[in-house]
Amino acid sequence: MKRYETVFVPTGDKAMSLAENIKALREENNLTQDQVAEALGVSFQAVSAWERNEYKPDTDKLIKLAELFDVSISAIAEERHKAFKTKEAIYNWEHMKTYVKTTAKNLKLYETLKAVDYAMEAHEGQKRKRSAIPYIYHPLNLACHALSMDIVEDEVIAACMLHDVVEDCGKTLEELPVNDETKELVDLLTRKKAPKEKRDEINEEYYLRIITNPKAALIKCMDRCNNLTTMSWGLSRDRIYRMIKETEEYYPRLIEVIKATPRYNNAAWLLKYQIESMLDIYKRLM
Repeated sequence: MKRYETVFVPTGDKAMSLAENIKALREENNLTQDQVAEALGVSFQAVSAWERNEYKPDTDKLIKLAELFDVSISAIAEERHKAFKTKEAIYNWEHMKTYVKTTAKNLKLYETLKAVDYAMEAHEGQKRKRSAIPYIYHPLNLACHALSMDIVEDEVIAACMLHDVVEDCGKTLEELPVNDETKELVDLLTRKKAPKEKRDEINEEYYLRIITNPKAALIKCMDRCNNLTTMSWGLSRDRIYRMIKETEEYYPRLIEVIKATPRYNNAAWLLKYQIESMLDIYKRLM
């Protein structure tokens, strides 16, 4: 008698949806039954039995399937007609660009005007992870986030636009067409590349530097808000887990720095709510 490392269940709609989902996700990922079996440490007959609705994977194998297909467990176990349609972007990046530039002109935010054009050029051709969204959507989102909280400080909005150009675009601080304060903010927000074994050390150093500057802390919290909203489809399960742990460890300190700056009190309340509510949702779904 063959051993499938599985549990027998009666057939039914729920079991059938599980079988159909495993097969559909395997095919969407261009994997054979043999490849799935090898990745999970089971026989290909086990995978075939799952897909024929003869057996279902035990909990351990279900978790490994979710990791292999890079989806939630519910995406495998639930009927697909229960899935909601999702959006990769809420706002049109071109509309956001027009809004930021128009606002900057009206309020005479000259560093911001220079930063928008420079960021557009620096990020040209780049996309957000696992999507077709132009990368410029991200810095524009931060700039609009700041403006929506009535933060109209030129260097802050400009640094929102430029916060990733040194880290991701091969630019140097000296090349940036902005004043020294904006360059300092970009410098504080630029994280050094580090091997896995030095990740914790680099992170600690990185956040300790940001904490010295309330404006940098403000921008970094807005950056994390935007990244949290997109990580469900842009990051692997392992990376999502690390993002949650990092956020829990460092961001309460940043919020306290923001809160200690009177003009940012309202922003601190909103950012704390946004970050903690999103973390709670991810934890429940994970």
